[in-house]
Amino acid sequence: MNLFEAIIFDMDGVIVDSEPRHERAFREIFTEMGYAETHGMDFAAYYGRSDRALWLDFIAKHRPSQALEQLASWKQRRFLEIIKHEQPIFAGLPELVEKLSRRYKLGVASGSFHPVIDEVLALRDLRRFFPIVVSVQDVAQGKPAPDVFLRTAELLAVPAPKCCVIEDAAAGVEAALAAGMKVIAITNSLPKSKLARATRVVSTYDEIDHLLLNRGWKA
Repeated sequence: MNLFEAIIFDMDGVIVDSEPRHERAFREIFTEMGYAETHGMDFAAYYGRSDRALWLDFIAKHRPSQALEQLASWKQRRFLEIIKHEQPIFAGLPELVEKLSRRYKLGVASGSFHPVIDEVLALRDLRRFFPIVVSVQDVAQGKPAPDVFLRTAELLAVPAPKCCVIEDAAAGVEAALAAGMKVIAITNSLPKSKLARATRVVSTYDEIDHLLLNRGWKA
């Protein structure tokens, strides 16, 4: 008997190795704006959060001439160029998703916008495994608020306690816990010590396979 009915994937840092590429896109734009060494943004502090959160803090700090939407679109275009060129899906992730799809309902709950999610899930034909995809655009508050996970569970028609989230960021872990879900944190972006509040912390996709497909989860 399965402990869970649905597995909800974060995208950035879980499906795609995007956190360093988000940072690269931001850094390139900051350089072009004249803030190469003075942008003052701690990128790791925004892991699991939306681009909007970082841009709002940047705007408050520097008061640039560009509007928020202009800056957000600029960065999104740059990031998508990098993703399309490098296609950095994590090794082992497609195989894990395919196996999980045979046993569980699957969804994606992401802090990214739909155009970015669409491009990432088009890689390796991953979109076919995820009938439900929820963006931060679809909810009132981004992570660490639970909104995106609760909306995904609602669309999957699965009670929150029967959902397990796979995350890589502390903000995402807090969001999943606030939603009343169990959460597996994988150390793709942060060390184990930063993810200690997760229900389980792993370092490989094989460990997730063992927990969710090979009776490795001990309630």
